Amino acid sequence: MSDKKYPVTINESELREKLDPLSFDVLRNAATERPFTGEYTDSDKVGIYKCKACSAELFRSETKFHSGCGWPSFYAPKSEDAVELIVDRSLFPRVRTEVRCAACGSHLGHVFEGEGYDVPTDQRWCINSVSLILENK
Repeated sequence: MSDKKYPVTINESELREKLDPLSFDVLRNAATERPFTGEYTDSDKVGIYKCKACSAELFRSETKFHSGCGWPSFYAPKSEDAVELIVDRSLFPRVRTEVRCAACGSHLGHVFEGEGYDVPTDQRWCINSVSLILENK
């Protein structure tokens, strides 16, 4: 995690006790769940997807689409200020854009552009299921 201060402070030990090890590793250490294993990958339930660490609202089911990539995909966040985008050079020389919760700084996944999906933004917000909680409507 970065040293940046976020509006919501996360107590790492309390969060570790609350979450399963994979969720904690994804949210706090930028790990990734295996493709096609996540609870929300193929979900069509209507609701709001929230950060599993701090419950901030991140994505709406109306922007979710089936990309076939193995992770839940959205074409836009709930609002631009719901997420933080960070340049990710961890797979150098390939550069990606990491998506974090703007409220607590937890890792969510990555956003990709220009892949040709038939969505309004031409973006695929590829988000780990274990970083989310769906509040059904």
